[in-house]
Amino acid sequence: MKFRPCIDIHNGKVKQLVGGSLKDKGNQADENFVSEKDAAYYANLYKKDGIKGGHIIILNAGGSEFFKKSKKQALAAIKAYPNGMQIGGGVTAINADDYIRAGATHVIVTSFVFKDGRVNYGNLKSLVKAVGKEHIVLDLSCRKKDGQYYIVTDRWQKFTDEVVNLETLKKLSEYCDEFLVHGVDVEGKSGGMEEELVEMLSKFTDIPITYAGGIGSKEQIEKFAEISKGNLDFTIGSALDLFGGKLSYDEIVEEYNK
Repeated sequence: MKFRPCIDIHNGKVKQLVGGSLKDKGNQADENFVSEKDAAYYANLYKKDGIKGGHIIILNAGGSEFFKKSKKQALAAIKAYPNGMQIGGGVTAINADDYIRAGATHVIVTSFVFKDGRVNYGNLKSLVKAVGKEHIVLDLSCRKKDGQYYIVTDRWQKFTDEVVNLETLKKLSEYCDEFLVHGVDVEGKSGGMEEELVEMLSKFTDIPITYAGGIGSKEQIEKFAEISKGNLDFTIGSALDLFGGKLSYDEIVEEYNK
């Protein structure tokens, strides 16, 4: 079980947002933290501390007037820490290789693969052909509806018909190297994780899974370790002192990056 860092970029700035508040219209979101430092600063920090496998996420839609500005920040972070971080946000089979060539270890993909509510295997296979399974992370970020966790796309605004369960994980693991799973309804709230989701994810050990969402204290990290049986990695954003929170980044790195 390791700590995986993050760099979330929205409207050209490094931010921590309340996950379920993102709206493409007006490029709006509820903000927990807006950094005065750029994405490269955080990438250099993670590089200095030797933390690999973190994710950079562009949170603007491709058609947004801010997308190019956010993408520029993301590429600067990759350049600062080549072969150290993953990148997501608007990734397709056409541009995926550009990010890998720029220095990302993996591309993180949701919306390109989950089209019209279902898995688009044509798009998924074209992605594998473009960069190879070993460079793909599928983002299965989800929200609960009718007692089940459904994958959501388009910056977590649209529900698909795909349920996150062991069968789905098994099926999709044939096309990727890792999974990234945000518990969207608790993302950015530091009020506790989606325990039911964490418990289910921990039962799948074929490929690495990183969980993000709601972890906001040392006690919650310990609870996460207990529920996940140490089988999952984790991300903390808003709760870290790096992003205006109370949890010591240095202490987390010291304890969970050995």
